[in-house]
Amino acid sequence: MVRAELRLAKAEAGEQISKAMRGAIFLAAGSGVGLVALAFLALAGVYLLATVVALWMAAVIVAVTAAVIAGVLVGVGLKQLQSVSLALPRTVATAKSVATVREEAQWAKPSAR
Repeated sequence: MVRAELRLAKAEAGEQISKAMRGAIFLAAGSGVGLVALAFLALAGVYLLATVVALWMAAVIVAVTAAVIAGVLVGVGLKQLQSVSLALPRTVATAKSVATVREEAQWAKPSAR
């Protein structure tokens, strides 16, 4: 019975860990894409906007755009991570029922003698 509990705990933990990994991947992707976007948009966007507005204004516009994109990606990753629960509810419920059975068995032992 204990082995079955361990298998259940491993299965539940695996599910939650894979959910956490997906969230972490989104966070990493958002951060990486945000940095790349800042670099390339800063380079291309500043040159493009500098033909219309002052150079410093073009740099600010490009930086804000890249920050918004990065913020959206990081927000998606954080939302994924917030949905992760490592409480293992099925394992806890089963362990409680096993503990109840054991208590009843201990209680029944003295009366059986």
